[in-house]
Amino acid sequence: MLDLRPVGYVIGLLVAILGATMVFPLAVDLYDGQGEWPVFLESAVITILGGGLIALSCANGVREGLTIQQTFLLTTLVWVALPLFGALPLMLGATELRFVDAFFEAMSGLTTTGSTVISGLDDLPRGLLLWRGILQWLGGIGIIVVAMVFLPELRVGGMQIFRSEAFDTMGKILPRAQAIAKQISLIYVGLTVACMVVYMLLGMEPFDALVHALTTCSTGGFSNYDASFGTFSGAPEYAASVFMILAALPFVRYVQMINGQSKPLFRDSQIRAFLATIALLVVVTACVLVYVFPHHPEQAVREALFNITSIISGTGYASVDYMQWGSFLVMLFFFIGLIGGCAGSTACSVKIFRYQLLFASIRVQIQRIHSPHGVFVPRYQGRTVDAEVLSSVISFFMFFVVTLGIVAWALALTGLDFVTAVSGAATAVANIGPGLGDRIGPAGNFSTLNDGAKWILSAAMLIGRLELMAVYAILTIRFWRN
Repeated sequence: MLDLRPVGYVIGLLVAILGATMVFPLAVDLYDGQGEWPVFLESAVITILGGGLIALSCANGVREGLTIQQTFLLTTLVWVALPLFGALPLMLGATELRFVDAFFEAMSGLTTTGSTVISGLDDLPRGLLLWRGILQWLGGIGIIVVAMVFLPELRVGGMQIFRSEAFDTMGKILPRAQAIAKQISLIYVGLTVACMVVYMLLGMEPFDALVHALTTCSTGGFSNYDASFGTFSGAPEYAASVFMILAALPFVRYVQMINGQSKPLFRDSQIRAFLATIALLVVVTACVLVYVFPHHPEQAVREALFNITSIISGTGYASVDYMQWGSFLVMLFFFIGLIGGCAGSTACSVKIFRYQLLFASIRVQIQRIHSPHGVFVPRYQGRTVDAEVLSSVISFFMFFVVTLGIVAWALALTGLDFVTAVSGAATAVANIGPGLGDRIGPAGNFSTLNDGAKWILSAAMLIGRLELMAVYAILTIRFWRN
C-alpha cells in the first residue's frame, strides 16, 4: 500500500513555510497603519498550525528517499495545498474574494501564470500587493527545483535528458534537492535583489521596485497597477526585458557558473536558440509597428522587445494593449506564448529544448527517407538522443495539443466565446497570463468569467505548470496499482 506519510510531511513543512512568509505583508500593513495586518496574522496562524500539524502527524514515516509514486504525488499535491492556504489573505483581506476567485488568484500566483481576477489594484493595501508578489516569487523558485530535481527523475516530457546536468538524484531526491535548492536560492535571491536595485535606479518607488522584482524574476507578471507595466514606460521596460530573459535561462547554468564552470552557459544550444528567437521576433514586430502603425523606431523596438519577452517567457506583463496592433501581430503573440523559455528556469509553456528535439527528429526522418541505407541519429548538444527521450517529447506535444483542445472545449461549454475560450485555454496551460480579446486580453482581466470557467482554468494552470504528465500519471489506475 502506498505510504502517504513522507508526502504529507514535506507538504506540511512547505505549508508552514508559506505561513511564515505572511509576516512580511503583515509588517508592511502594520507600518502603513492600514488595519489589514490582523488578516495576515490570522492567516499565518491558520497556515502555520495547519502545516505544522500535517508535518507532525506524518513525521514517523520520513525516509531517506521517495519512491516514484510518492514523488509524483508530492509534485502535484504541493501545488494544490499551497494555493489553498495562499488564498486565505485574499478571502479575509480588503479584496474579500470568494473562495473560487481567491483560489484562482493564488493558483495563478504560485504557478507564475499572472492571470488575475482583481480590479482596482492601484487602491489595494500594500500588504496584499506584496503577498501577490511573494506568491509568485515562491512559485518561481519552487518550479526551478521541481524542473531540476523531480521532473528529470520522473522522465516527464523529455526532461530526463537533463538528469546528469541537474545532478543525477538516483532515487535520493530529498537530500539532493536540499543541496540544489541552497545554490538555486542564492542565485535567485541575488537576481531579485539586482533587479530591485536597477528598478529603483530607474525611478521606481522602493515598494514598486520590490514587488515588480519579485514578479519579474519569477516570470510571474503580477503588477501593483491595473495598467500593468504600462505605468513605467521607458527605461524600466528595457531593464525588465533583461531580467525576464535572465530568469528564463536554465538555472543549472548559473549553478555551474558559481562553481567555476562558465563555458556551458555560452555553449548551451538551448540558450542560443532562445535568444535568437527573441531577436527575430523583435525585428519582425518592430518593423510592423514602424511601417504599419505610427511608431517611432525607438518606441517600436522597446515595446516589441518588452512585450515579446514578456509573452515568450510566460511573465505576462503588458506595457500596451497589443490587441490594437492588428490581427497579424495578435496571432503572432498567440503562438509566441506556446514557445516558452528554457528548461530549468522560471519560464513556462512548451520550452525551447522540446522544439529543438522535435526538429532534430524530423530532420533525421527526412535524411532516412533520402538515404534509406544511411545511419542517422538525432543529436542534442553533441549527444545522441535516446529513443525514450524522443518518445517522451512527442508524447508531450500530443498531450499539450489535446489538453489545449479539451480545456478550450470545456470553457466554451461554460458560455465563453471562441476567442476567449481558445486563448484562455492557451494562457492557462502555457501559464502565460493575459489572453486575447476584450475580456481577458492585456486591457482586461478574468474577473468577469463564470465560476465554472475559473475552476477549469485553475486546473489547467496546475497541469501546465507541472508539465502535464506529472499530473496525468496519478490519474491512471496503473499508478495506484503499482
